[in-house]
Amino acid sequence: MIKFLFKIVLLGLMAFIFLAVAAIFFPQKVLCVDSGAVKAGVIVVLGGGSHDRPERAIELFKERAAPRIVVSGFGDCEINRRLLMEAGVPANVIEMENQSRTTKENAQFTIKLLRKEKLSHVIIVTSWYHSRRALATFQYFAPETKFYSRPSYFAFARKDWSRNFTKRIYLEYAKLPGYWIRYGIRPF
Repeated sequence: MIKFLFKIVLLGLMAFIFLAVAAIFFPQKVLCVDSGAVKAGVIVVLGGGSHDRPERAIELFKERAAPRIVVSGFGDCEINRRLLMEAGVPANVIEMENQSRTTKENAQFTIKLLRKEKLSHVIIVTSWYHSRRALATFQYFAPETKFYSRPSYFAFARKDWSRNFTKRIYLEYAKLPGYWIRYGIRPF
């Protein structure tokens, strides 16, 4: 019996080490979810992420992935709205949710707008390292809605691996189980 338990513990430890190595060396494979080319009723741009997120939303809007955009996030939504308009997105297709301060609140407050407008297909735009948690959070609070993830890869493509950027990636690893434990939002 002790040999059996030892084998189970050893297998669990090996699995944990494998996942830790994968997480360190392949963060894009673990943290990123990309739904690929899709069409939806609206693009939701989450706050944060410097200019990467609105840039990605502009790209998708110009590709006609969705006819409207919701910018979400206290403090960031005004900046993101301005960036969208400077790139040619008409002001009348941009809606703002400016109360949220967390990913959970982004989902809760934005979903109220989406339900009011009866939108059932939604593209979420965030940074690639935040896409798994963001998508899981929106799906958790509105299981009746089909959400797609179309993250920004601009910082990744530029090899913008500053110390602060790397810190954000590792912090995301803490937030994934944190959201699962605290709110019941399963990332996988």
